[in-house]
Amino acid sequence: MTPGRWSLFWPLVILVAGFCLSLISATHYLSARIDRYLSFLPDRALSTLQGYAAEAAQALAEGPDALERWRRQRTEVSPELLALVDEDRRPLAGQALTERQRRMLGFVRDYDGLMSRRGDGRPTIRVPLPDQSHYLVLRLPEALAPWGQRALLNLMLLYVVPGLLAVLFCVLLYWLLISPLERLRRQANAMRADPLQSLLPASLARRRDELGELGRSLEFLTLRLRQSVAQQRQLMRDLSHELRTPLSRLGVAAETELPLPELRNRLEREVGNMRELVDSTLELAWLDSVPGRLDCEAVDVNALWDVLREDALFESGWQPEGIVTALPQGCHVLGNLNALAQALENVLRNAIRHSPPQGRVCFSAEQAEGCWTLCLADQGPGVAEADLQVIFRPFARLNKARPDGDGFGLGLAIAQRQINLQQGHIWAENGEPGLRVCIQLQAV
Repeated sequence: MTPGRWSLFWPLVILVAGFCLSLISATHYLSARIDRYLSFLPDRALSTLQGYAAEAAQALAEGPDALERWRRQRTEVSPELLALVDEDRRPLAGQALTERQRRMLGFVRDYDGLMSRRGDGRPTIRVPLPDQSHYLVLRLPEALAPWGQRALLNLMLLYVVPGLLAVLFCVLLYWLLISPLERLRRQANAMRADPLQSLLPASLARRRDELGELGRSLEFLTLRLRQSVAQQRQLMRDLSHELRTPLSRLGVAAETELPLPELRNRLEREVGNMRELVDSTLELAWLDSVPGRLDCEAVDVNALWDVLREDALFESGWQPEGIVTALPQGCHVLGNLNALAQALENVLRNAIRHSPPQGRVCFSAEQAEGCWTLCLADQGPGVAEADLQVIFRPFARLNKARPDGDGFGLGLAIAQRQINLQQGHIWAENGEPGLRVCIQLQAV
């Protein structure tokens, strides 16, 4: 999969590449600085050598014997070579030098110049006397060598600097990845103490990378669960409320000395009502828990309506002219056959129930912009404009507008969820007169 423009891949590439380049650059820069620092004598060593030159000048001023005594006394400073020379590197009179020491005079460098560890590591240096016409020549004492701190500096270069850069890299990585994940973890854990509360920080919700998508998915899941739990709780409350009435009537019937046939009829009717109520409630709860959409196929609305119309005429006892069909030929929609059949059946029963005696129910369809709009209109009293959305809520029964008290107010709620699972849309509007329920589905 190719990373997108806002993918975390690019910040990680920049972060890792920046870390590597920073490590290389810092190591190279510090290595060069350390090498240059260790190539020159420190101020303390320069002062010490200048002190030796001052002592040598004083001994030279006192004579050859004093100079020789001073050389013997300072032998430990530079056992290999300790001599006074002129500007041409010739030893001053009175100094006994070996052949090896005379050869060493050919490799003399200034004491404040660049040092080198070639050979055995200690260069031969010259220090000017105060008169600037003679020089003290000696092998650099090991105690004054600048590379005595190389081990410590190399330790810093090889371990401390990479360690600090690694800590900085980890801090940036934590800020980029771990911190948002920690906030998501706190949101998930908070659901245990304060169930289903939305806690996604705004800064994380605005991110366009994978972590932002993960946060928004978790947010959607939280909202979906909260909505589902709220619906389930509301269904349980409504179901318990609706069951109290038939149970109360059953209790009254059991306490009343009714004739056996009348008592049997009462029991059968109340038990049937309760069974219908429980079945409809369970179906509504199942529809609320179905994710995504139902499997859809091409459905012939004309053939489906003929079956539903015949069943409705048989159940209601209406005359055939009471249910008018105004469907054009070739009305095919993309839907789920069983779900669409049950949704249309619930809407049709609702229309028949609320139509007056000898009323008419009309089913029509119109095609526009790649969709079929199926409309089923009755001749009932209609509903108030403010209640056109309320009638699709579970257990919604508007007794003032719909005086008939049959039903539990679940038919339209079930129909709405079934149409939504088919990627369709259902709504209600007042007609002239009555109520029109419209269903819009994709045309095939």
